[in-house]
Amino acid sequence: MIICLETSTSVCSVALCDSKGVIDLRESSENKSHASLLTLFIDDLLTNAGVSVQDLESVVVSKGPGSYTGLRIGVSAAKGLAYAASVPLIGVETTLSMFYGITDNIRKKYGVDNKSLLIPMIDARRMEVYYSVYTSDGMKTKEISAEIIDENTFTDIPESVRILIFGDGAAKCRQVLKRKNIDFASEFRMSAAWMYKPAYESLGVRRFEDVAYFEPFYLKDFIATTPKGFTSGK
Repeated sequence: MIICLETSTSVCSVALCDSKGVIDLRESSENKSHASLLTLFIDDLLTNAGVSVQDLESVVVSKGPGSYTGLRIGVSAAKGLAYAASVPLIGVETTLSMFYGITDNIRKKYGVDNKSLLIPMIDARRMEVYYSVYTSDGMKTKEISAEIIDENTFTDIPESVRILIFGDGAAKCRQVLKRKNIDFASEFRMSAAWMYKPAYESLGVRRFEDVAYFEPFYLKDFIATTPKGFTSGK
């Protein structure tokens, strides 16, 4: 049994899973709720299942990229749990768990076939997104990068190849990417439920993180901004 923490986007989600799938799930889309809800969700799931952290095979966390604040909260909690209970820590790339969130029903709706490309997108700033590219069977053909989306993005992909874009970075690209072979899966929802498959793959080959030194995969340095209307007083 493993516990999966997903805090890389606006969704705060925790799933208790085994190798067959999700046993129980707690999640919220309430804005900026990660700090207040994450520990409550963890405690609730473990209590309801009648297990302790020491009973788990691993603690799993979405390692990024994504929200700086969300990632810090999730990784700090995961490291604390893993260290205190002396259980392994597994980090899952956010876009990889997103890939597993494209269910058979979504694939069928958008006509995903063996030539299609799936593109999980995470909102960054303005028209910038974090994304990677996967084949329909899960082979990564483009590593995660931060890019500004414009009308020329993905023009190197033949129009005969169907492209499915999803995630919280997809919405702002809809008005820019209007090629006929591009669809947007607006029904996709971020969830810790998508993490169990890649987590158990890592568990099977004992691919663990170093609890002492593990840090989120931010991809870009944090840039602090001054809120509108704020002045330094100088």
